[in-house]
Amino acid sequence: TAVRPFSKVDTARVRYLDDAETRRLVNACAPDLRALVTAALLTGCRYGELIALKAADFNCDTGGLTIPLTKSGKPRHVWLTDEGRRFFTDATAGRAPAALVLVRVTGKLWRKAHAQRPLLDACKAAKIDPPASFHILRHTYASRLARLGVPMAVIAEQLGHADLRMTTKHYAHLSPGYVAETVRAAFSSLGIV
Repeated sequence: TAVRPFSKVDTARVRYLDDAETRRLVNACAPDLRALVTAALLTGCRYGELIALKAADFNCDTGGLTIPLTKSGKPRHVWLTDEGRRFFTDATAGRAPAALVLVRVTGKLWRKAHAQRPLLDACKAAKIDPPASFHILRHTYASRLARLGVPMAVIAEQLGHADLRMTTKHYAHLSPGYVAETVRAAFSSLGIV
């Protein structure tokens, strides 16, 4: 007998927050978690990348972050919006270059699971169901870029994807006219009409 594939197994299923949910979530967070969530929403960085950020990783002049510890093992650069630049300017003000940018209100470091419960509580308070994880905040960042028509190559670069396949699979359907624009740009006139 032939093996039948599960239906829609290759379909991208990306949960992301809309702008209203994003604002509700940020407002529902305690101050230290608010900074961490805000940084995630403004950069698309992974939780582990965020909690390792040092003040020296932010360059106000270029408006970007250097992410030295990435999943691929290679550093990457994340360009910030004006809002992101303001956030990191405030977050790094007065900090020594080696100081961590995002720490808990107690001054202690965020660890692997420290933010899970507080984020669930903030989602509950913000009436976000299903609740968001830090990975969903990363998807929220990338999905917003896609919905605004940012090229897939730029989104892949911001997220640190090795190639466009993952980015295209998860975000191309959100980009208005992405497929149409790509086809029109690549397929030159045949000169038959």
